Amino acid sequence: MENINSMLSQIVGMVWGLPLVILLAGTGILLSIYLKGVQFKYLKHIWHILRGKFDNPNEPGQITHFQALCTALSATVGLGNIAGVAVAIKLGGPGAVFWMIAIGLLGMATKFTEASLALMYRKIDSNGEVHGGPMYYITLGLGSKFKFLAQFFAVACIFATLGAGNMFQSNSVAVLLNDNFNISQTWTGIVLSLLVGVVILGGIKRIANISSKLLPFMGGIYILASLFVIITHAEALPSLIATIFHDAFNGTAMAGGVTGIALRTVIVQGIRRACFSNEAGLGSAAIAHSAASTDQPIREGLVASVGPFIDTVVICTMTALVILLSGVWTSGDLNGVSLTAKAFDSSIKGFGLYFMPVAVSLFAYSTLLSWSYYGERSLAFLFNGKGIFTYRIIYILAVFLGAIWKLIPITAARRARF
Repeated sequence: MENINSMLSQIVGMVWGLPLVILLAGTGILLSIYLKGVQFKYLKHIWHILRGKFDNPNEPGQITHFQALCTALSATVGLGNIAGVAVAIKLGGPGAVFWMIAIGLLGMATKFTEASLALMYRKIDSNGEVHGGPMYYITLGLGSKFKFLAQFFAVACIFATLGAGNMFQSNSVAVLLNDNFNISQTWTGIVLSLLVGVVILGGIKRIANISSKLLPFMGGIYILASLFVIITHAEALPSLIATIFHDAFNGTAMAGGVTGIALRTVIVQGIRRACFSNEAGLGSAAIAHSAASTDQPIREGLVASVGPFIDTVVICTMTALVILLSGVWTSGDLNGVSLTAKAFDSSIKGFGLYFMPVAVSLFAYSTLLSWSYYGERSLAFLFNGKGIFTYRIIYILAVFLGAIWKLIPITAARRARF
């Protein structure tokens, strides 16, 4: 297991190294400039779109704008917002929060572009089923000579679906419930796989219907709980904000012995957390948004741009403030979910012990639903719509296996990543 952890840590370091961080951040900057800050200019219009003012059941697509946004957010809001933020603060200090927010705002332009392209180049078959996402706008937008890139994306998406989007999620829930409440991982796997199966066998309409109810409910509770902790520590908020700005450009002593190295760590950790959390540039959310019922690509692009704001600027920032205001982030023996839980305990004794497992379980469940659709559409692209039912059965089985397996690389990956 030591060797597996070491290998996975090296892979994560290479994949999420400085070059990729610069690429993702640079893309957000360039698109924000080129599109003249489109993500900030039409907020009122976006609100009207999400309220359903422009919904038209006769327009092509399968789900509403709001359902598309919730489905995409369900895939991103989860462990990264809870455990991942704790890791970023632990490694990068308070200054990482500034860069996390900055990249979250820039990522809105990236998401706008991804979703707009997904609508421009999607296909709708004779059954009304939508086929869209990066694999289609690469092939149809760049030309058939780039189809190999689309195929590579689809294959990578399927692997990510079964790993990070499936077994990682079910394993995290099963281990957390077992550690905190002594609930059998086998029973967690059985219940979770059944709950997932009931929904994904109904396709995108059922997935979107559940996501549009579960995400606002759980997200709202999480934000309210976070606000309560922030309010109880309100007197320390001004000095914390000053510390965040100072450390963002000067480094944090706890992040490294030499200021230059510490500053780089602060920046990289903040950017890495934002990119990993909101998935701007990953292309996955474009698959969900491509199913929206509209013939206006830019309209759906505007809706998609809200995703990084809610995920990173709001929820991740809430988590960060709770952790920093509580003061527990300097504790050497806490990290990930346990650190966030301890931070919530600072205001309500014992609250974090019960709240975190519930929050993680519900967020992970919604993530399982959305990622199943991403893998399904990728498979449909590779095999012309064949094998969907078989894929869904395999996906349900993978949920169960992820929950019960203890000494496998997916568990090591959980520890290495969070």
